[in-house]
Amino acid sequence: MRKALMLAGLMSGISLFSVGSANAVEIEYWQYIYETRVNAMDQLIEKFEEANPDITVKQVTFPYADYQTRIVAANMAGKGPDVMQLFYGWLDKFVAGNLLQPLSQDAFPQDKIESEFFPIVTAMKRDGEYYGLPTAVRSLALFYNKKLFEENGLDPDSPPQTLDDMVAAAKAIAKHDDAGNITVEGMTLDMAGQDHQWWREVLVRQFGGVPYTDDYRKVTYDSPEGTEALQFYTDLQLKEKVGQAGFMDEAQAAFKGGRAGMTIDGTFRLGSFGQIEDFEWGVTELPANADGMRSNYSSYFANGIGAKVKGEELEASEKFLAYLTSPEAMEVWLDVVGELPARREVALTEKNVSNPIYGPFLKGLDYAHTTLFVDESAQRQVAIDMANRVLLNGQSPADSIKEAAAQEQKIIDEAM
Repeated sequence: MRKALMLAGLMSGISLFSVGSANAVEIEYWQYIYETRVNAMDQLIEKFEEANPDITVKQVTFPYADYQTRIVAANMAGKGPDVMQLFYGWLDKFVAGNLLQPLSQDAFPQDKIESEFFPIVTAMKRDGEYYGLPTAVRSLALFYNKKLFEENGLDPDSPPQTLDDMVAAAKAIAKHDDAGNITVEGMTLDMAGQDHQWWREVLVRQFGGVPYTDDYRKVTYDSPEGTEALQFYTDLQLKEKVGQAGFMDEAQAAFKGGRAGMTIDGTFRLGSFGQIEDFEWGVTELPANADGMRSNYSSYFANGIGAKVKGEELEASEKFLAYLTSPEAMEVWLDVVGELPARREVALTEKNVSNPIYGPFLKGLDYAHTTLFVDESAQRQVAIDMANRVLLNGQSPADSIKEAAAQEQKIIDEAM
């Protein structure tokens, strides 16, 4: 009976979840603070509790910078979350730290997972076991400010399709004061945001290189092609003068404030940018190289169950996780957060594919790569430092990329 209930939940949502123990069970769901994600989860918890009056779900949130530390500390104290959100790139750290338990194959049949979810779901699989499932998946696209395009003689209905087009549009939009300080960016530069993904999985490939071996266990971007990709990126500030790292603190703030013509960001930003009232913005696929070659980066946050959860709490947690990965939950997440459903059938509808906002992101999934991080935050910091050595310290791209490759390889080796 329990197996049938879990399978029904995974396949169709919460219709059968009202069956359970007579005693009320409370579980905690943890995620980091991001307004649209918190709002979406509030709605999902309400719907779940209506169908499962014997289960109460308490949402607990923390600032992103503190989130992983809080989970580790709580787990050591025996008070960790029952169900938690985690970035797919954190999985190895979470498994090694005994923060997660593998998903029951009775409750979450692997053949159903792999036939119904996008292939990137396998990034949550280790040694034949899944440790989490996503509600949504993400890719990157180029956001552009239609008002700034029009004001600078650019066609707001014809966004850049190539890297050369993007640079030309950025140069037309960028503005500087009499002292040469940038006042309006043509193109944002934010390696701490999504630019490290753009450089690693897109630009390196577009300049003819590959960032890693196929198993992501050996760094290979320390090459002439990788160096050329870094040169292109840092030249946006040093040569073309169309953007500046640190302008208005972060790229999304500059774009939301109407002070940037273009920015590269993910589907998760749609909810935030949807609150912009001062100008109209559009979305297009990441620019291709001169030969028409495109690439993208796909990622996701998954939901997993704490390693120490058992008994009634475990059963309730499995029910809640099954609902969070149901078609109904994915539709809510798409509407509120803007992230693409992780199930193919929910994402690849004619309505979504033809949507001028969702469409470019869905197209990007067709040619996207998913970096298999061993320590996402540490590997991201390597890319940030690599760019800063060129932008702030005047180091050559070739020397900086060599240093970065050695640092990242050490991180990977030590995790193996």
